[in-house]
Amino acid sequence: MLNGVATLGRTTESSKPATEAATAHFTRLRNLIESKTCRVGIIGLGYVGLPLAKAFADKGFQVVGFDVDADKVARLQRGESYIKHIPAAMIQAMQPRFEATNRFDRLSEPDVVILCVPTPLTEAREPDLTYVERSAEAVAETLRPGQLVVLESTTYPGTTRDVVLPILNQSRLRVGEEFFVAYSPEREDPGNANFSAPTIPKVVGGLEPRSLELASKLYSQVVVRVVEVSSPEVAEACKILENTYRAVNIALVNEMKVLYDRMGIDVWEVIEAAKTKPFGFQAFYPGPGLGGHCIPIDPFYLTWVARKFGLTTRFIELAGEINTSMPSYVVNKVADALNDRSKPVRGSKITILGIAYKKDVDDARESPGFELIELLLKRGAIVQYNDPHVPKLPPVRRHPELSLVSQPLTEEFLKSQDCVLIATDHSAYDYEWIVEHAPLVVDTRNATQKVTKNREKIVKA
Repeated sequence: MLNGVATLGRTTESSKPATEAATAHFTRLRNLIESKTCRVGIIGLGYVGLPLAKAFADKGFQVVGFDVDADKVARLQRGESYIKHIPAAMIQAMQPRFEATNRFDRLSEPDVVILCVPTPLTEAREPDLTYVERSAEAVAETLRPGQLVVLESTTYPGTTRDVVLPILNQSRLRVGEEFFVAYSPEREDPGNANFSAPTIPKVVGGLEPRSLELASKLYSQVVVRVVEVSSPEVAEACKILENTYRAVNIALVNEMKVLYDRMGIDVWEVIEAAKTKPFGFQAFYPGPGLGGHCIPIDPFYLTWVARKFGLTTRFIELAGEINTSMPSYVVNKVADALNDRSKPVRGSKITILGIAYKKDVDDARESPGFELIELLLKRGAIVQYNDPHVPKLPPVRRHPELSLVSQPLTEEFLKSQDCVLIATDHSAYDYEWIVEHAPLVVDTRNATQKVTKNREKIVKA
């Protein structure tokens, strides 16, 4: 046995035909991958799936992208993009080798099917695998011998084996013989021009040796290096560790920010000094809270699965408490800054700069900006926002009632506000100009560090 899966190659008479068929399916798919003649299907054409589709298309693979959003599919078919850092020209360059569809009955066409779907949390902070399960069910309905299925969605250790595999087994095909299954966590960093899918090493864990070999050969065609691990569980745990590492360290500097602010010490200056040490320190930076599709969510997948084993992940839970408390801390800083100018929060006009969860992207998933807006509205503030990358607030599950559009930044508009709150430090902003015309600027990102004039207007939070 290998991690609970029977090994291949037994020589009893009853298993010989299946073994020969398994060898044939494996060999055929391996040859298709090595010759780049296999078709790659990708379910979920978002911030992970679309760059991955581009990576395969750029290397000469024929790619079929599947998405339930008919509008996304139509835009891709027209050569348009809906992701800021992926220009339309890239989509158009892909088109000879890429097509998008919302017809999931076509999932039998690709030789490889990769699942890149969201894995959010429920209101109780438990894993919501609805999208993974529905995608696996769609694959199972059309699964044919000789297909490789790879899960890339971030999830807890055991998902591939305990959730995805049982659904695929409904096809009555045999894993490791007639179809193959692996897990390879996505490592996208939206908006980071220094990294793209082909330049990032890919961790791969297969359910059994043949699945591992096929998945490794597949990704080795498009990425700089493949890192093989012994099981899908190791690969799943690897992704959770990567994001938990960031969440915990961000919580640390957020806690330091609160402490150092009380002591009258600039945490940003402290971090700049500390990172001059060439060993034993990596710089992480505070902010108004965590955002994005990974760091605010993934550690709680591990917390949830730990409870199934009778353990508590105290570090993770404490980090979560600290990070989720930051919007309240920021709003209190805004209230104090207004109070120092003899203004109450109630009735004050406050504009939030940047609703995206990080600079220079159009991704607002889990952005702390939503929480900032709600907290300020509850205190009676008149709240608006500006974001050059997010023209209107997207619908989000936790804040369905928020419906705002980005306000144009003009000299008159800034002067009419009581406070401008910098939540995301987009490069497009002219901070010197903003500080010049706004009566008060609360900066959560150290974006105004290089502003030389009117610094009395700036409050760091």
